[in-house]
Amino acid sequence: QVQLVDSGGGLVQAGGSLRLSCAVHGISASANDINWYRQAPGQQREWVATIYGSFYSDSTDGYAHSVKCRFTISRDDANNTVYLQMSSLKPEDAAVYYCNAVIQFREYWGQGTQVTISL
Repeated sequence: QVQLVDSGGGLVQAGGSLRLSCAVHGISASANDINWYRQAPGQQREWVATIYGSFYSDSTDGYAHSVKCRFTISRDDANNTVYLQMSSLKPEDAAVYYCNAVIQFREYWGQGTQVTISL
């Protein structure tokens, strides 16, 4: 059974950093594309970043323009966990962040972790 467990959210000052974790269960994180999305109040869920499965792609990762050069997605194969390191956080980064994977045409989501930015 595939399960994604998000954690690491919290309250951080603008300009600060935070690392989110996505513990992946039931599949190999290294063999699949794992994504981060976010959803702010009143807005649609938007894609943030992807780390590509090492078996299927020559690319390693991709980022939304709004977070490029500030966020870094990475993977710990030994712990089957994907991270999102967020730096230089801005008020507009405040949202619920979700880990996501599409496995055999079925979409899986983490429960979400709240990121709040203080001025």
